[in-house]
Amino acid sequence: QVQLVESGGGSVQAGGSLRLSCVFSGRIFDSYGMGWYRQVEGKEREFVARITATGSGRFYAESVKGRFTISRDNSKNSVYLQMNSLKPEDTAIYYCAARSAGSDNYFWGQGTQVTVSS
Repeated sequence: QVQLVESGGGSVQAGGSLRLSCVFSGRIFDSYGMGWYRQVEGKEREFVARITATGSGRFYAESVKGRFTISRDNSKNSVYLQMNSLKPEDTAIYYCAARSAGSDNYFWGQGTQVTVSS
């Protein structure tokens, strides 16, 4: 079974930066596309960014383009989200997600809180 453990959340002021990490275990990492999603209490979980299994494709929500960068290190079974120029509206719980090619089944981490103050 896939397990995902996020870290790196915290509290920053607007304009600051954070780097989220997610460690994958339980299956072959480079067979999985990886992504980051976020959720604010009372709202639906929303897509933030994703990266293909090989790392050749990266996709972002419009709201984070130019500010966030997703990357992966297959030698460390890890995916990262570098978040720059943070805004108060980026405040949310951020979740790491994994999906194997050809599957509609997502695996989720436990989430890490990001709080951006103005």
